[in-house]
Amino acid sequence: MASTHSIDPRALSDPRNHYPTDAEFYASDRPAHPVLPEDRPRGGPSERIRHPWTWSSVALIVFFFLIVFMGIALFP
Repeated sequence: MASTHSIDPRALSDPRNHYPTDAEFYASDRPAHPVLPEDRPRGGPSERIRHPWTWSSVALIVFFFLIVFMGIALFP
């Protein structure tokens, strides 16, 4: 008798070597009705995508680089 789990044929009668089939294994933890309600309706309007950077943070970074470049230019 061929085994799909590479078990020694002499140990096939051992009750510890019982392996469920794939259908039994994957069906063991599924609910009775596995279809879930849709959490995001398809179609319709979506929210506008907002960039995480604000104008104040962009201005702060530009100001920092401006100070660095002015320091390099004025004090070589």
